[in-house]
Amino acid sequence: MKTKKKKKLSPGRIIALGFLSVILVGAILLNLPAAHSGRVEVTPIDALFSAASAVCVTGLVTVDTGAAYSGFGQAVIAVLIQIGGLGITTLGAGLIALLGGRLNQRENNLVKEALNMPTWQGIKPLVTAVMVLDFSIEAVGALLSFFTFIRDYPVGRAVWLAVFHSIAAFNNGGFDVLGTGDSLGAYIRDPYFNLVTAALILLGGLGFFVIRELLFHKKGKPFTLHTKVVLAMTAVLTVGGTLLFKITEGRGISWLGAFFSSVTARTAGFATFPMSGFTNAGILLMCILMFIGANPGSTGGGMKTTTVFVLLCSLRSAATGEEAAAFGKKLKDDTLHRAFVIVALGLLWGLGMTAILCALEPALALRDVLFEAVSALGTTGLSTGVTPLLSTPARLCIILTMYVGRLGPLTVATLLVRKKIAAVSRAEEEIPIG
Repeated sequence: MKTKKKKKLSPGRIIALGFLSVILVGAILLNLPAAHSGRVEVTPIDALFSAASAVCVTGLVTVDTGAAYSGFGQAVIAVLIQIGGLGITTLGAGLIALLGGRLNQRENNLVKEALNMPTWQGIKPLVTAVMVLDFSIEAVGALLSFFTFIRDYPVGRAVWLAVFHSIAAFNNGGFDVLGTGDSLGAYIRDPYFNLVTAALILLGGLGFFVIRELLFHKKGKPFTLHTKVVLAMTAVLTVGGTLLFKITEGRGISWLGAFFSSVTARTAGFATFPMSGFTNAGILLMCILMFIGANPGSTGGGMKTTTVFVLLCSLRSAATGEEAAAFGKKLKDDTLHRAFVIVALGLLWGLGMTAILCALEPALALRDVLFEAVSALGTTGLSTGVTPLLSTPARLCIILTMYVGRLGPLTVATLLVRKKIAAVSRAEEEIPIG
């Protein structure tokens, strides 16, 4: 008798199932009475929503985290954010590496897939560096944040707020446990705290590859194309976003507020100014920044800055007839194709989910629904205040969108399709376009 070979799950499917498993475990823990403060009712769908938002490092909430959850519940959310930011495979492999263990080939392949690396060579030192960098930056961030919270809270409470805030900010989580219901609105006029938070968000959004290259860059050796593109796009989007927010919101926002809004829109989810007070132009600008998101290999989401950069290079190439290139390097055709596919899939999902939410919530304004859908897809976590008003079906749609945003639209699409290599190539035929 012939024995049937067991089909092995692909690394992508294992990662997707891993995130789903962590979400479900988190939801179970957050549904326990010990996780609730008793001041605000937390339903099972609220617990599931909070767990999904934390693991997908989004920050959208149906109940205020600081008011609804106890210290245990808040600790669970902090751990979920940490797992979601690093990635379950990277975190697991990093702990094995730090403890002196060895990674087998399957574990190396999982980390390679999670970090979008071209090869699994050098995985162990990489994940070790990722873990050390992550915890070191979070420790410094907590220390710097402590000096702000100690002014308003007892020492023990200030320490916990600082630790939680540093984890949420560096991992672009967007959660807060202040219990005020207006995110970081209490610190709207605190330049020090705004700049510390913005620095944590930007560092988390840069990506571990870029941070490592900046820290250990050898003099005279040129930066990689990836690092050049990331630094250029981060600077352009941050400065450009600041100027445009100041223009669209006018006297309604300070220069500090415009800068913080520009930074937090790139998947962080914190807010010093209420989103409901933004003009339509400001909301549209915020949606664009949320859709673009952070950088590859980072704790942030979105379609990624490098994807948009490659897309723009491709558009310029199509318009001028020149080859698609950047910083003196030619871009691969496969990279150009992937950029178009990722942006197209992201737009299709975002617009499709907006249409579904409009049907489910006819009483809500289009701008609020669009903002909510893009925020979930970009794993940003900003909201105009409609999240708690959503019905259960709408909340489930947002949960699914956050999950898709965390994995990436292209990754999800490949998971749903079985790859088959055609035996022969089909005949070509022209079709008019444009």
